[in-house]
Amino acid sequence: MPHSHYRAHAEPHRTGRIGWLRASVLGANDGIISTASLIAGVAAANASHASVLTTAIAALAAGAMSMAAGEFVSVHSQADTEKADLAQERRELLANPAGEHRELTGIYVRRGLDPELAAEVATQLMEHDALGSHARDEIGITETLRARPLQAAVASAASFAVGAALPLAVVVLAPPQSLLTWTVATSIFFLALLGAIAAMIGGASVVKSALRVAFWGTLAMAVTASIGALFGTPP
Repeated sequence: MPHSHYRAHAEPHRTGRIGWLRASVLGANDGIISTASLIAGVAAANASHASVLTTAIAALAAGAMSMAAGEFVSVHSQADTEKADLAQERRELLANPAGEHRELTGIYVRRGLDPELAAEVATQLMEHDALGSHARDEIGITETLRARPLQAAVASAASFAVGAALPLAVVVLAPPQSLLTWTVATSIFFLALLGAIAAMIGGASVVKSALRVAFWGTLAMAVTASIGALFGTPP
């Protein structure tokens, strides 16, 4: 049968979304919670509307940069480890190809192939792409899940800014006398919506995800508002 018959059958799988989904959801969630919590704390301390607005803007800028830097460093460390593992595997393939063939054969045997077929599969895969075969089946590095530091940093910063912009918009638009109530109520709604969207993209339970995200966000705002009320100035 001609080789052209075996064409790749593209199927949508959610694992391809893990990298950017994790960074984006984490960034937006942190943006809403961090900024809304700071607004709640400062508002509960009876600060002026100008002070609350300045706090929200500073939280957006500082948080976005912090998320980008933290995500870049973290994912870059993972990428460095992957590069080191691939370099080691490349050296081992040059120094002892027979041993690497036995190693790959053993992996396929443990996965359920009989030894003869496993050896043949290992032979053909190593002839096609020895390093890629060992990277995928021995180390667990695939192109889909490979670390991408810059992508993760940009996604985190952008998503944090988008998330933080939501409570910031509330500060701008809500009546100053009821700012705390508006901030808490809208932020809980935003968090629940974010959790639901992330669940739909990732194929998880929408209700559980929405409740989980909203609960922890509400707890964070309650704690900071309590601290602000405790140490703030009387109205």
